[in-house]
Amino acid sequence: METQRKALPVLRKFTTALASVALLAGLTACGSSSASDDPDAPLKVAVNPVPHGDILKYVKDDLAGKAGLRLEIVTFSDYQQPNTALKEKQVTANYFQHVPFMEEFEKKSGTKLAFVAPVHLEPLGVYSKKVKSLQAVPQGATVAVPNDPANEGRSLKLLADNGLITLKPGAPASATERDVASNPRGLKFKPLKAAQLPRSLEDVDLSVINGNYAIEAGLAPNRDALAAEKAEGNPYANGIVTLPEDKDDPRVKKLVQLLQGPEVKKYVEDKYKGSVLIAS
Repeated sequence: METQRKALPVLRKFTTALASVALLAGLTACGSSSASDDPDAPLKVAVNPVPHGDILKYVKDDLAGKAGLRLEIVTFSDYQQPNTALKEKQVTANYFQHVPFMEEFEKKSGTKLAFVAPVHLEPLGVYSKKVKSLQAVPQGATVAVPNDPANEGRSLKLLADNGLITLKPGAPASATERDVASNPRGLKFKPLKAAQLPRSLEDVDLSVINGNYAIEAGLAPNRDALAAEKAEGNPYANGIVTLPEDKDDPRVKKLVQLLQGPEVKKYVEDKYKGSVLIAS
């Protein structure tokens, strides 16, 4: 009996050690799983609904099957969740952002991303329900702008390009009101979440609206904007983004090939008629 009592603790320790080793092995196996381990698995891509979701649905319905690509589209209505989903590996790629926005996210989150390829440009536009031209903008007018650093700076640059303000020499892409050198009309800036900008038109004199939210609100930069960005030399093309380890995933490469192909170019031109431009 004494021998058995002495043996029991040893046996328990041995059993516990084996269980710990098995658990560690299981965790290691799960942690080492890569998004590209199974080339036939669906490629999960996070998007904003318009135009990204529409474009990707066209690819899924009309092109992906023939190319041997299975797509799963995950839709978010804001600019934060697609990168969070990518960071947490809920998706393998996202399609909603430009390089300056991605770089701001990297800076804030400490997460490294990879911009794989540009696809399209949504021209930023200045819209108003209260004035008919930029020349008619009154003193002290209120201007709503996106509140994320990359797009706020982009908005200020658009206003500067059209003579409403000037920016300090060397102002960064993430310029803010502090980087305004002159403001002859005394414009008052009102930073808002990008999704709220179309609704702000009732309350402000001007609103600088991102292309995707303008389209959702029935606005077209080439028809309704008092001023809009040009495509030539524009650094704000939206494209496919992944984590660095997934940028060479064959499924991602296949998706990029389809998005940059002639069929998507024709689809975008026919559907958006200048409100969305294919990246050159």
